[in-house]
Amino acid sequence: MDQPMYSNATAFTPRHDGRVLETRVPPATVLEGPLRRVLRQFGLYPVFQPIVHLADQVIYAHEALIRGPRDTALHSPDALLRAAAAEQLSDEFETACVVTSMRCWGQANSPGRLFVNLSATALTHLLSSRGREAILELINGFGVLPRMLVVEITEHERVDNMDHLAEVVREVRAAGVALALDDFGDGRSSLRLWSQLKPEFVKIDKYFTKDISLHGDKLKTIQALQQIAEIFGTALIAEGIETAQDLRVLRDLGLDYGQGYFLGRPDASPLQALAQTPSSVLAERQIVVFPDMPRSTGNGQLRDFSLVPAPTVSADTTNNELAAIFMSAPELHGVVMLEDDRPVAIINRARFFNEYTKLYYREVWGRRSCAMHANREPRLIERDHSVDELIGILTSQDQRYLTDGFIVTQNGRYLGLGTGDQLVRSVTETRIEAARHANPLTFLPGNIPISQHIERLLKKQATFVACYADLNNFKPFNDYYGYWRGDEMIRLLARIAMEHCDSQRDFLGHVGGDDFFLLFQSPDWRERGERIVAEFDARARALFDEDARAAGGIQAEDRHGVSRFFACTTLSIGAVTIDGSRFSSAEEVANLAAQAKHDAKLACAGLLERSAPVQDCLHRNVQHADQL
Repeated sequence: MDQPMYSNATAFTPRHDGRVLETRVPPATVLEGPLRRVLRQFGLYPVFQPIVHLADQVIYAHEALIRGPRDTALHSPDALLRAAAAEQLSDEFETACVVTSMRCWGQANSPGRLFVNLSATALTHLLSSRGREAILELINGFGVLPRMLVVEITEHERVDNMDHLAEVVREVRAAGVALALDDFGDGRSSLRLWSQLKPEFVKIDKYFTKDISLHGDKLKTIQALQQIAEIFGTALIAEGIETAQDLRVLRDLGLDYGQGYFLGRPDASPLQALAQTPSSVLAERQIVVFPDMPRSTGNGQLRDFSLVPAPTVSADTTNNELAAIFMSAPELHGVVMLEDDRPVAIINRARFFNEYTKLYYREVWGRRSCAMHANREPRLIERDHSVDELIGILTSQDQRYLTDGFIVTQNGRYLGLGTGDQLVRSVTETRIEAARHANPLTFLPGNIPISQHIERLLKKQATFVACYADLNNFKPFNDYYGYWRGDEMIRLLARIAMEHCDSQRDFLGHVGGDDFFLLFQSPDWRERGERIVAEFDARARALFDEDARAAGGIQAEDRHGVSRFFACTTLSIGAVTIDGSRFSSAEEVANLAAQAKHDAKLACAGLLERSAPVQDCLHRNVQHADQL
């Protein structure tokens, strides 16, 4: 086969038999650099790395990666790129890479699509210098179908003229070639580029996939990219998959495609079938435990509750006029004083009328300025503040902030008044909502993540064991020793449970109080549960005083106020094996686990397994005191 020479003075002319002729212009009289010599000697060769369709466990495509001559300084891609920049051969080098890759791919006659890398600059230059029809002839000349070719835009520098690039991409698509964006999220990528070009594929930079099983923030980032991809109709490819655990997370996230050493390394021969190890991981019925992000105690916004649209006054407003305002609005607790449209003070209704209703006040002071009653040190709060940032108002020694409330502004302009009552309610609601996501005592997942994990298990139709753990005689202990030691005992149970759970397979959640929920996928779940019970029962005794340990318990009041003896606190766990294909909701699973816990406590058993009756699987709705 005739070999093309790649130089700035070379034009490509594909022939009908698939060979490529050269039209060579006399080269310039310049000293030949090492990369130009490699190009002249046809020293480049490609290796192919598989791209796997994760849901189907099949090889969907290969990416062509270029290499220089073996055992030379120009063997690695980075060295080749540096040499291309130094010798000002970037466009020529990239074109040579694509031509070499297509020629070898056509010779291999492998199934699936071929991804080739081109910078935006090189793609623009290639299309403008050769034209669409010439490029199509070139592709066909190597035996590659245009619809099986994907041009992967690699950004090594900022795209200056995005509109022009969009026109180039339209020409490429008109030729039947698809488009991908490479390394999205590496710092050079652009959301505008994604939006304007609307590529068929976007490859997620390996920073976000490496160790994703350990980093909740990376998981949340990829979930956000999935939402964007759905809007633009783009398929996502996760790069850099190097471990089974990272593959499990990406699989369970529902990523379309994956690429990385764990799925297949680059090789001169395209991979024909996925290896057994990654194939087994993708076929697992189990689900992975997603890494969690640390949560703040609350994230409610001030904008989430209604403001009091209190009227405003100025220093020119008299006391009589202010009294008339209050009389016309009995529900109004205060008004705001403005100076040059800026809120500067609050006048409290109760304190104002305490003075205004005094004998002869109206005759003496009624026509005077109401500014004499103003609190000129109000709390000014911007509307986008977090509710938790306002806790200082509730704990301030200056109680005027509770009675007067606070002034809410937006960009410094007055919006309305917030009251102390509203703030107390909002803080309470925010804390309750936050506890549903992460328990503030143990920082373990709360009710909402527990339910979400159960739903994921059911969706995958996995078999798992749902365990409800509860402490025996905890309330007397907590009442007798105080909540500080009670909290210490709850944290002890959390630590022991975490130590004995497989963090990759088993999910541990804290429902609230002394109630915990465990979702086991480990095959040795029973041994793990029994170790949790035994270790807790032994270590919890250390939280009792010496006399109580010697007596085996404490004398305390029961729920009815009757003093009686309570044994030292122990742990009961109710367990039920769940066939995910037979249940439709997390509530059904939670109800069965709670009933198993109830049975375990009645039987004074550490770990008690309860079977899941067939008739309970679809519509059981067990009522119990400790519902999730």
